[in-house]
Amino acid sequence: MLIFRLGSFIVLPGIDATRLTGKVSGIFSLLDIFLGGAFSNVSIFALGVMPYISASIAIQLLTVAVPYFQKLQKEGQSGRKTLNQLTKLLTIAVAIIQAMSYLATTVSDGVILISKPLFFITALVTLSAGTMACMWIGDKITDKGIGNGVSMLIMIGIVSSLPGAFFEELVLRGGRGILVFILEVIILFFIVVAVVMFTQAIRRIPLQYAKQMISSSAYNSQRQYIPLKLNTAGVMPIIFSQVLMFLPALLSNLLASKSEIAAGISRIFSDFTTWQYNIVFAILIVVFTYFYTAITVNPIQIADDMKRSNSFIPGIKPGQPTATFIDAVLSRITLPGSVFLAFIAIFPGLAHLAGLSRSFSRFYGGTSLLIMVGVVLDTLQQIESYLLIHKYDYMIKSGRVKGSAQDMALA
Repeated sequence: MLIFRLGSFIVLPGIDATRLTGKVSGIFSLLDIFLGGAFSNVSIFALGVMPYISASIAIQLLTVAVPYFQKLQKEGQSGRKTLNQLTKLLTIAVAIIQAMSYLATTVSDGVILISKPLFFITALVTLSAGTMACMWIGDKITDKGIGNGVSMLIMIGIVSSLPGAFFEELVLRGGRGILVFILEVIILFFIVVAVVMFTQAIRRIPLQYAKQMISSSAYNSQRQYIPLKLNTAGVMPIIFSQVLMFLPALLSNLLASKSEIAAGISRIFSDFTTWQYNIVFAILIVVFTYFYTAITVNPIQIADDMKRSNSFIPGIKPGQPTATFIDAVLSRITLPGSVFLAFIAIFPGLAHLAGLSRSFSRFYGGTSLLIMVGVVLDTLQQIESYLLIHKYDYMIKSGRVKGSAQDMALA
């Protein structure tokens, strides 16, 4: 993590760092938050793991639409290894394309110290290598650390801007008073609590296993449940929606000099506080929540797995009726989940309109808060699992667990 943060301050070779403004506006300010300032610093890690995320989303969509990728997904460990290799190859291609766009829109001629062709060649290689280095760091964190390494890198980038947001809200806008700031922090605390509850909420479908006859003795049936999360899609609908929200602003920027209408559209979709932006954003999130839930959870496959494991839902016939019931329950819980997810996504814009600073208001919801909450919860679960396994290993190695009733009671 320290290497990742240091890399966000190392400027690309061939650039005069003293001429960099360190500020980005519009749609790029959100990317700068995810990358911990590396985007505005024009650093070697300016793209971060964003190309890898884009490639992963593309591969995930291909596993739904293309039979070849569906076959790889069902091949187990070897199939996942092949998909990972394809994802990394696609990441290189996406990194080169994004690096070209980044250099064309962010780096001006006034900050380049060497010849422009030489700079662009070295910058493309450096930015692509920086992305692959971030991927390698993420893989090492996953293998040797706790939790998903790529997710933790994104969270570190987001959290790194939190102290600056507090400073801007408290000091630079200190004329509003300390009591107002305390009230804002209290509201933020309850928003985080609501997001945690939303992330952890599940709908339990009762599941019962049929009785088994072993040595002419009937063992009682076991009863469990199928946990369907209220937020099955996670943060992906917001990411998909934000990618689409970037397109109108980018296209309008290209045509802004030729058309006043295009210039107006560019201003609207480059500002996350406009009502047009938030309405379109919320609608896209609801649509993508249903879409991503549909491709993530397959009721027919769940029903088939239940039938093979000799389990059933009480009062529901196995097979197609079970799939229909699961699909109906999933549809009912997806609607409130998508609406709440849309509200979380547009809440930063509402907070900024209420008077909060732009940087501090982004932590009142949206992708930043959902990623932080999700990664922290996942890390806590990993720590609990590690401590539990470590405790059992310690008891086994210390000889406290011998197999007798007394030793088992002591354990």
